Amino acid sequence: MTSAHVIASEVRAGTRRATDVLEDFLGRVATHDGDVHAFNTVTAEQARAAAAAIDAAVEGGRDPGPLAGVPVAFKDNLCTRGVATTCSSRMLEGWQPPYDATVVQAMTAAGAVMIGKTNLDEFAMGSSTEHSAFGPTRNPYDLARVPGGSSGGSAAAVAAGFAPLALGSDTGGSIRQPASLCGIVGIKPTYGRVSRYGLVAFASSFDQIGPFAADVADAALALDVISGHDPADSTSIPAAVPDFEAALARGVEGLRVGVVSELTGSGRNGAATGGPAPGDAAGEVLDGIDADVTERVLEAADALADAGATVGRVSVPAVTYGLTAYYLIAPAEASSNLARYDGTRYGLRVEGADVEEMNRLTRRAGFGDEVKARIMLGTFALSAGYYDAYYGKAQRVRMLTRRDFDAAYADFDVLLSPTSPCVAFRFGERADPMTMYRCDTCTIPSNLSGDPAMSVPFGTGAEGLPVGVQVMAPALGEETMLTVAAALERAAPPLPKPPLAAVTGSTGARRR
Repeated sequence: MTSAHVIASEVRAGTRRATDVLEDFLGRVATHDGDVHAFNTVTAEQARAAAAAIDAAVEGGRDPGPLAGVPVAFKDNLCTRGVATTCSSRMLEGWQPPYDATVVQAMTAAGAVMIGKTNLDEFAMGSSTEHSAFGPTRNPYDLARVPGGSSGGSAAAVAAGFAPLALGSDTGGSIRQPASLCGIVGIKPTYGRVSRYGLVAFASSFDQIGPFAADVADAALALDVISGHDPADSTSIPAAVPDFEAALARGVEGLRVGVVSELTGSGRNGAATGGPAPGDAAGEVLDGIDADVTERVLEAADALADAGATVGRVSVPAVTYGLTAYYLIAPAEASSNLARYDGTRYGLRVEGADVEEMNRLTRRAGFGDEVKARIMLGTFALSAGYYDAYYGKAQRVRMLTRRDFDAAYADFDVLLSPTSPCVAFRFGERADPMTMYRCDTCTIPSNLSGDPAMSVPFGTGAEGLPVGVQVMAPALGEETMLTVAAALERAAPPLPKPPLAAVTGSTGARRR
């Protein structure tokens, strides 16, 4: 698949038309998305008009921007003016926002062309994109397996070659985990680095928007475009945006890289990968991380050491409590955020004898089982008599997590771990909620701390499926994180492409 960099360069130079680029990608969607189901909505006619406007700008001597003519897919929980934003829920089926999210405005202003809205776990609650009211998304590497979640549609769209770039949201790993399972790059920025205005809220103190791309350079380009202060978002950080792309060529000579002991074990023969380093430590190892995934992380650490980095082990003890804390705080915030869907203001309404019955019937019909379960869990955690025992303690663990990460970053510039504890699993294989929730074991800690993290493909695991290595950095440390990610990408073994040529039984792109 042609990169976003190449497409934008050719369109800006006038050597390729944005309309021709778009038709190439729309053709691929029409051929394969009936099987993959990355999209809830394909915005073909709107995209054609946008691409024609970009071509007209180039012909008139105007620069459309750094993403000129690049097709981009947006997760279906990002508001798009006049285009359905459903959150893959019956509650919002057909709802058309009256405004664009800030990130949508930023991408459009940079010349990007919206090709469609992507499928997700309902209201971003899930780790497999099996919990969509409109049916699951399938992994382009194996249609019998999940793409991860909740941003599985965005990840699958990039992996399948439906778009060079996509945006998703990450609450507990919902960008990084599907990026790992689909063999692409996914970035969760520092909390507040990218505006949340126009993102339909799941858990407001965790949610962040970030890019998916086939390589680190394209991901950095997208992050450049969407980062920056937004007065419309009270949590937006008023910090200057560095040149993320410039960080890619710097090299890792002299950088300190810590391999998180709790997420990787003690390494080969109990030795610290790369030899001793400041902060070498071993902690309690979490269960459930597959051996082949751990091995790829250790190989990635070795590659960084060979490139000149100082590599050692580091303990971040609080990560062992991250899953428990997250699944108390996030549902509590969700129970508050989703209270607005009551049948009165917008979205689904099921009529009843009175307002109370209307509210009850609407929520029963509009929400799926996973969303209902998390609302009930969150309401319980916030209820009188249980607030201090559960929610209050979880918030203290969150603070402890931040302190443990700060201590680790005192000795190391970045940290490494697996992104996902396993490769892509088969549909229905993790039907038990706790088994599914453990998919987020490695990613949740960075959401608790608010620090940036990203997934980079690094080889394969079981059955030749992609493995992602997670690079974590301190707050506003995206430049260093990207430097390390680029070095890993250069050292990574070649990853096989998804076997889309073998996809049969296409029924065409889904449209709503």
